[in-house]
Amino acid sequence: MPELPEVETVMRGLARALEGKKIAQATLHRGDIRFRVPPELPGRLSGATVLGFRRRGKFLLMRVSGGVSVLIHLGMSGRMLIDRAPEKHEHFTLLMTDGTRVGFVDPRRFGVLDLVATAAEDTHRLLAGMGPEPLGNEFSASVLAASCKDRRAPIKAVLLDQSVVAGIGNIYASEALFRAGISPTRAAGKVSARGIEALTAAIKATLRDAIEAGGSSLRDYVQPDGELGYFQHKWKVYGRAGQACERCPGLDVCPGIKSIVQANRTTYYCPRTQK
Repeated sequence: MPELPEVETVMRGLARALEGKKIAQATLHRGDIRFRVPPELPGRLSGATVLGFRRRGKFLLMRVSGGVSVLIHLGMSGRMLIDRAPEKHEHFTLLMTDGTRVGFVDPRRFGVLDLVATAAEDTHRLLAGMGPEPLGNEFSASVLAASCKDRRAPIKAVLLDQSVVAGIGNIYASEALFRAGISPTRAAGKVSARGIEALTAAIKATLRDAIEAGGSSLRDYVQPDGELGYFQHKWKVYGRAGQACERCPGLDVCPGIKSIVQANRTTYYCPRTQK
């Protein structure tokens, strides 16, 4: 599932292509994806002007004239494709007056399309209760420490809790914990103050690096223009089970990156350097 860097990359691509343009026609080809798409969505968008975009966690919002926003979640296989021929499983299409075409393709139908008043975006049922943005000033070591205090749950599980911090998923939680030198199995309440400081910095650095690289490509993920992301070439531990980590001189010293299952998700870490 696309995480914060992938959604940020998609949002920026859509913003470059659509901001300030008028929607000539919005067409809903299928309304029964993860949740029922409001049938009035095409009518509310046709003739409207795209004012801007916003990302909230793993969701993106397209704001249009008339005080309405389209809430979009890519699900497990959703893609937003710009100026490309229609594809199978294209459920929603935007055609702009200048000819620009955007298609929302989602073979597995786990994505979300919904309408929300722009002024009430944060009260939408899927956004309400979401934690701070990890790249914003509202996310700090003191905020993370407060969320971890006295918690017995593994620190990896806490990072995946969207009410603690928004947008972090399985890949970037593993990567940030490696950078910080913290075991994903350590109880959140047992992470030291120095560890929390290191982890906060690692989260921000990991996400920024991934955004700069254009997100990660996992199976179906592509940027809006069809180009693959390249951060997967910089993964330190994710998907590298059995290999020596970059902090170890080799497998003669390093036990090799381990993979374990936590809450039905695969976690990767180096047991020698993450404590």
